[in-house]
Amino acid sequence: MNNNFSDFSRYGKSFQEGLVQLIFEDRPFADQIIEVLDINFLELHYLRIFVEKVINYRTKYSRHPSVQAMSTILNTEIEGEEEIIKKQVRDFFRRIHTHEVLDVEFIKEQSVDFCRKQTLKKAMIESVGLLQTCSFDEISETINKALKLGSENNFGYDYLADFDKRFEPKIRNPVSTGWSEIDVITKGGLGRNELGVVIAPTGAGKSMVLVHLGTQALLEGKTVVHYTLELQDTVIASRYDSCLTGFPLTNITDFKEEIYEKVKDLQGGLIVKEYPTKSASTNTIRSHLSRLVKKGVEPGMIIIDYGDLLKPVIVRKEKRNELESIYEEMRALSAEFNCPVWTASQTNRSGLNAEVVTMEQISEAFNKCFVADFIFSVSRTIEDKQANTGKVFVAKNRNGPDGMVYPIKMDTSNVNIKVLEKNNIEAVQAAFNPVALSVAEQKELLKQKYSNYRKQKGNS
Repeated sequence: MNNNFSDFSRYGKSFQEGLVQLIFEDRPFADQIIEVLDINFLELHYLRIFVEKVINYRTKYSRHPSVQAMSTILNTEIEGEEEIIKKQVRDFFRRIHTHEVLDVEFIKEQSVDFCRKQTLKKAMIESVGLLQTCSFDEISETINKALKLGSENNFGYDYLADFDKRFEPKIRNPVSTGWSEIDVITKGGLGRNELGVVIAPTGAGKSMVLVHLGTQALLEGKTVVHYTLELQDTVIASRYDSCLTGFPLTNITDFKEEIYEKVKDLQGGLIVKEYPTKSASTNTIRSHLSRLVKKGVEPGMIIIDYGDLLKPVIVRKEKRNELESIYEEMRALSAEFNCPVWTASQTNRSGLNAEVVTMEQISEAFNKCFVADFIFSVSRTIEDKQANTGKVFVAKNRNGPDGMVYPIKMDTSNVNIKVLEKNNIEAVQAAFNPVALSVAEQKELLKQKYSNYRKQKGNS
């Protein structure tokens, strides 16, 4: 091999497969790296063939290939290759439909940097020959061109160039709530890159609900990272014990051996991290999560109990603006670590004894939770607490309908929470007395709350 030539071999097979998958799936990144990519940089022959087909399609049709187009190409245009190579190319194409690239930014940064350096090296070698003829302008042009190639050129989603992308199925990988009624309207639960918020008055059981949601993720084999800003970590862990096994919290220590036998074979993992109230910010949590990832712990769900008790990253004049920023930052965590984030918030005073916590009681919370993907409230009157009952109101749902009220059974003695079938329309309207609102009117009122919020935001 020429001493002046390098390839991606030192990065390994996984890196190269991830790079090629990104070239196919991420059109703006393909635009950037193809300017400086020599397919011979790829060590593996089947990856060179795959990328070559992508580049040829883009050159011929001036657009990025769709999944359907690539499938046809790989079935018709590689017949001249050896059988083992054809199998490797097609197997790779099948794998990327179910495989998610990890360390995306690292792969992009390293590969572009490598290719740009190789391109610049080639330009400098060419310039040596130009020195013989004193073509300084040509030398300058050659070097400058090499420096410009492969630079950031992602100008956003291109309506026509990315036409096929918006018709591809979105992979949310939702984590079940454990409540079939809620899973139906959320299309399986809260998905990755999504923020869910539980809203309730003080003492209504927000933390219990969060433990229930974390338990469902554990049962699905996810690693749950639960941040507690109010209760001790051992208290939270004991609630998980009770929720997982059904043993009562009041004398949970009496069942130590039985609990261990039931939880020792869990496929999921649980890490409970305690911070004093208002001592941790979203940056604190981000740093902790990053350290976990470096140790090989991949969060499958993040729970923050609860967001209102986080310290703001930036101190603002008005508390509502601080809280809004905190909730925006929590949603950013869900995108950064590619998993759902659940948190809780408290209603205003009028929600304390409300039959159903509606838009009126959570108007303040909407200022904080405007960026959330799913919001539901939990209301429990004194009578409800005595009867282990209550109501859930779905206030916001990006992935389906909202505005519904569901009765619940909630036994806090062993963190047993069940959402029952939603009430019929008469029962829903009765819950909103003295003014009975239809579902359409509820939605219209919610839209009006959003509109008022935007106006407030615009004037602040």
